[in-house]
Amino acid sequence: MSLSAPSAIIRGRTWVWPDDVNTDIIIPFRFKARTNDPVEMAKYAMYGFDPEFYKKVKPGDLFVAGGNFGGGSSREQAPVAIKYSGIAAVVAESFARIFYRNSFAIGLPALEVPGITKQVKQFDEISVNLKDWTVTTKDGKVYHALKVPEFLRGLMREGGLVEYYKKHKSFPWERLEATASSTRA
Repeated sequence: MSLSAPSAIIRGRTWVWPDDVNTDIIIPFRFKARTNDPVEMAKYAMYGFDPEFYKKVKPGDLFVAGGNFGGGSSREQAPVAIKYSGIAAVVAESFARIFYRNSFAIGLPALEVPGITKQVKQFDEISVNLKDWTVTTKDGKVYHALKVPEFLRGLMREGGLVEYYKKHKSFPWERLEATASSTRA
């Protein structure tokens, strides 16, 4: 099973998480080692907070988190479990770098918006605009995410690295290298 690329505008209910949610809270190691099936991994998403999370989450829900979201191990299972649980995007004050990169690699939108946890409460309805990289809260206030290189945004819009490769028969950095080479010639 693969999930399609995200929509340009995502509206959903928020799940609000504190600072320093690490990958062992997102999906404990004992479950990471058990399976490579993303649908099965989704059953263990956020298990460290709520073992029943997968029964409560709805497709299109959004995460809003504090600082350093996704610290810990470098395994892709954490963003995979989140994406396949139905979460459409993660908005955080800041991300652990490896989690952030892994999110783009699998096509899970990850927007860094400092101060966002002060603006959103559990189960608020918000929208995430992937064209202009903004978050609109339930009261209509618009918050801009930190800038992301266009090639990463494009990779995410394609649904991640594997989906990008299927469509273009190359990786995004190969296209960047080819463009750079042609401008030097």
